[in-house]
Amino acid sequence: METKQADKVYDLTTDEERLMLMMKALGNPARMQIVRYLSENPQCITGDIVDALPLAQATVSQHLKVLRDAGVICGTIEGPAMCYCLDCGNMAWFKEQVGTLL
Repeated sequence: METKQADKVYDLTTDEERLMLMMKALGNPARMQIVRYLSENPQCITGDIVDALPLAQATVSQHLKVLRDAGVICGTIEGPAMCYCLDCGNMAWFKEQVGTLL
């Protein structure tokens, strides 16, 4: 009879937790579309993103918050609107980390 090995619990480093958060944020199709849109259209406002996607403004705003909280994008207030772009420093870090995993 085969014995089942106990599940191992691994402590994650701070970098691993950060990487996991970014991966989780990017693991949603709508958020990937937002990232793709921002890579092609840097410095755009929320309304531009809403117009480009088949999603309601509130839904886009929720996805933008997840991406911003994970460090994938950053936003600045420009008058009455929020302007978003990819966080190039964090994305370079992300790319490097994924490269070391593979």
